[in-house]
Amino acid sequence: MPVPVTGNVPLSSNYRRMKQRIYLDNSATTQMDAIVLESMLPYFREDFGNASSVHIFGQEARGAVENARRSVADLLCADTKEIVFTSGGTEADNSALWGVFRSGYRAGNHIITTKIEHPAILETCRSLERAGAEISYVPVDSSGRADPAAIENSIREETILISVMHANNETGIIQPIEEISALAKQHNILMHTDAVQTVGKIPLKVNPLGIDLLSMSAHKIHGPKGVGVLYIKKGTKFMPFMTGGSHERKRRAGTENVPSIVGLGTAARLAGERLPEMSSRIAGLLDHFQSSIIDHIPGVRINGNAPRLPNITNLSFESLEGEAAVIALDLEGLAVSTGSACASGSLDPSHVLIAMGLRPDVVQSSLRFSLCYHNTEEEIERAVQILHSVLKRLRKFSKKNWG
Repeated sequence: MPVPVTGNVPLSSNYRRMKQRIYLDNSATTQMDAIVLESMLPYFREDFGNASSVHIFGQEARGAVENARRSVADLLCADTKEIVFTSGGTEADNSALWGVFRSGYRAGNHIITTKIEHPAILETCRSLERAGAEISYVPVDSSGRADPAAIENSIREETILISVMHANNETGIIQPIEEISALAKQHNILMHTDAVQTVGKIPLKVNPLGIDLLSMSAHKIHGPKGVGVLYIKKGTKFMPFMTGGSHERKRRAGTENVPSIVGLGTAARLAGERLPEMSSRIAGLLDHFQSSIIDHIPGVRINGNAPRLPNITNLSFESLEGEAAVIALDLEGLAVSTGSACASGSLDPSHVLIAMGLRPDVVQSSLRFSLCYHNTEEEIERAVQILHSVLKRLRKFSKKNWG
């Protein structure tokens, strides 16, 4: 689909229609901010140098990369030397797990994670099992939170890593990372967290969290797709996942994707500036959205009763088939999802909601709504109207009389 960049480029009819649609699937991806795009454009054309080259073209690119590194480090309250650019959150997760497993920093092959992790963690763990690792998949309670005591009970002498996501991508439930990290430190075990959903949504400082490694991705904070970060705390032993050149202080080989890294840096700066509004205006919009649905639509259940991100809610609607609802809502101009975009196309129900102990019919009737900085009150009001109208129509086929 043609997208306007600058100047008087004509808008396609498809783009005009899209501008009138309501997008509440920001946990899957976000629209790139215009400021981010503008910051990237020069590095596709005039400032096109290889950041590893010693001439002026290369050094200008290197300066841009290091400026972006500083912006990301500032957002995470980290040191610039602890920031490693990757191709996205999935590579960062893979690198963290494989990098620790292969580092040999201590004897052992045991990794602890939870049953509600993103596929980038769970599938990597399955690969590690085939390579000789032993994995403990810790359950969560009905609220969607991992119990630190259950984590501690899973620790063995051969445990080398604990990986628990900062907040779940389907429910928005925030995990007790500080408590889990403290346990890891007591046992001299490295701690990783997938913070792809939390960076830019809530304040995040790596040192108070007590973590050794953290993953984030640009396209969740209005940056470009295909670029992310792995934070590696100073002194952490780590074996590079990708080998080749000596890029990123020998921690991630490959010519730097300068335009995307610049975009990530700009997105990180903007995310830091917008954090107060995320915790006030966006949180208020989500609360209003959720309460309006509960007040006007019968048979609604909130999935996960624990502290959550200010922009995500997961709701189940009795007598509704989630996939059918997503299609029907899309036809009316409202984009939502049934769960993780990385699991779309799978016929399997949400592993997250199943891990929370929800009944199959509740799982199948669930929808995820995720807001962003650019959503407006008018969009939220219209979204509630669309949802009410579509559910009323779909429920006509239910055996239960919904009035």
